[in-house]
Amino acid sequence: MTRLSRRVILALPLATPFLGRTARAQGWRPTQAIRIIVPAAPGGTADMSARLLAPYLQSHFGQNVVVDNRSGAGGVIGTQEAVRATPDGHTLLLGNIGPQAIGLSLYRSLPYNKDSLIPVGGTVRGPNALVVHPSVPANTMAEFVAHLKKNPGKLSYASPGVGQSPHLTGVWFNQATGTEAIHVPFRGAGPAAMELVAGNIQYMWNNLTSGIEQIRSGQVRALAVSSAERNPQLPDVPAARETMPELAQFDVNTWFGIFAPAGTPRPVTQSINEAMEAWQKTPEIQARWREMGGVPLSGSMEQFHAFVANEIEKWGSVIRKEGLQLDLS
Repeated sequence: MTRLSRRVILALPLATPFLGRTARAQGWRPTQAIRIIVPAAPGGTADMSARLLAPYLQSHFGQNVVVDNRSGAGGVIGTQEAVRATPDGHTLLLGNIGPQAIGLSLYRSLPYNKDSLIPVGGTVRGPNALVVHPSVPANTMAEFVAHLKKNPGKLSYASPGVGQSPHLTGVWFNQATGTEAIHVPFRGAGPAAMELVAGNIQYMWNNLTSGIEQIRSGQVRALAVSSAERNPQLPDVPAARETMPELAQFDVNTWFGIFAPAGTPRPVTQSINEAMEAWQKTPEIQARWREMGGVPLSGSMEQFHAFVANEIEKWGSVIRKEGLQLDLS
């Protein structure tokens, strides 16, 4: 009995640090307001994701959560501000496929790299939709391509910024179909969509998650989605790859998620990821994603990290193959 008791006593100091680390990982709480930087203007999917997540985190952690839009340079300006922030969990980035994947290969020099941020958790993913102003004389993809070829370089298409998914989707589309158009970048999907509705821009590949209401209301006309399959929310809109042989390999999905500055402690990011997982399971958020034509991008930190790493490699390969390189403006 004495020896057994002694073993138990001696084991306690070895177990205590592990238990302490586990408790801290589960129990991290912010000590001040959390700021979520959105590297785009209000109105797009990145902004909507942040504004859907912020109230939940505020309730969960008991601290104010504010959304701070820092648009410009295809998401680079907002990303750079997040990278420079103190890595303590009080500043987060609502990142996306543009600055967190495409931009890493597209730009010749960036003020950050893939290791400057920690992928914490995803919010939503979904296709881009090719939408045209009602004045464009085309009701199908084939008719639209024919219209572009009759008017080379005369039509303009909008995007939420150079290097963002809608921009590169437009580049790939023009290359695949042998068409020419003028790219007009804006500081976010919201301003770009407003110009399209106003008729100042003829078309754009908009995130379906942010543009679906304009399609439903008839403000714009959807000709195709960029994903490999049709979207359940718009079953009559074809996937681009089923419309023309030139687009047989066309497959693009955009995505969004939370990132933290490099150096943020694992207990902090783990706590935020766990809060996001609980948020993703709420009926309200699941219904919202369905309404927007999106799919929840949920999972562990490891799963989101692997997803982001694969996107970086995929788009890097596409950009290298096409020889696309841009300077930051």
